[in-house]
Amino acid sequence: MRVSAKVDYAVRAAVALAQAADEDAPVKGERIATAQGIPLKFLENILGDMRRAGLVRSQRGAVGGYRLALGADEISVADIVRAVEGPLGDVRGMPPERVSYDGGAEALQQVWLAARASLRSVMETVTVADIATGQLPDLVDELLAEPEAWVRR
Repeated sequence: MRVSAKVDYAVRAAVALAQAADEDAPVKGERIATAQGIPLKFLENILGDMRRAGLVRSQRGAVGGYRLALGADEISVADIVRAVEGPLGDVRGMPPERVSYDGGAEALQQVWLAARASLRSVMETVTVADIATGQLPDLVDELLAEPEAWVRR
């Protein structure tokens, strides 16, 4: 799986908002951009996508900024990916259950379905709160305990 800059920035912005949730005022986009090294205009577009998906609220004005619209423990990494890039595990822009192949490639659809299920098992389990607190679910710890998880191929 290739994680785009947009997804990476969106998750990092959500974590920054989660960590600032105890503050009374919303968090300015400039503050997140500076702290996370994210280009401000790109971040604003990402936060707009997240707002339209119901993950972030925005407030205009001098004391404006952004807040999470839900609790950090209610927002999964998968929710963020879907908000900024669309469904997990599409194949050529279609869900894998809608693709079909002939001949020797017929079983490929099942490979794409299994890959999507694998992605979901992690991304739908890990929440923004998990990342913000550094307390990842056991499933992630188990996967990371495998030495092959750390090897790029």
